[in-house]
Amino acid sequence: MAVPVYWWFVDSLLLIVIVLVALLVGLLVRRRLLARPGRAFDMSVTRGTESQAKGWMHGLAVYRDTELVWFRTFSLSWRPRYRFTRGDVQIDGRREPVGLEVHAIHAGHLIVGTENASGVRQLALSPNALTGLLSWLESSPPGQRVNNVL
Repeated sequence: MAVPVYWWFVDSLLLIVIVLVALLVGLLVRRRLLARPGRAFDMSVTRGTESQAKGWMHGLAVYRDTELVWFRTFSLSWRPRYRFTRGDVQIDGRREPVGLEVHAIHAGHLIVGTENASGVRQLALSPNALTGLLSWLESSPPGQRVNNVL
């Protein structure tokens, strides 16, 4: 007895749905495990210096002892995409998003300029996360450069 052709289509469609659900669950579990220590917050980054929507990437920033690590939101990688070492990051000013930037980053986030070794030139984060980041940068352990906030 031959299997109708449409059953192959149904089986293929079911397999695609299962794979997509597994990817979604993988992304959610990854984010939950990365944020588990409680030192994580949403932060978008761009390597550009212009005020435009192009180039912004959404992610999750996690504080570690001497560095801030940033993971892309839509990635299954357990390795951070960027590392910001405390003492080597300078924050320069803050501004509201303008133009199409409003749609490229999370609602309510502020944009700050930055100088660092990773090549990221702007960060977008909530006002509370910005206060925490500035506090973390200014409270460097003894012997490290401090007050890199301009």
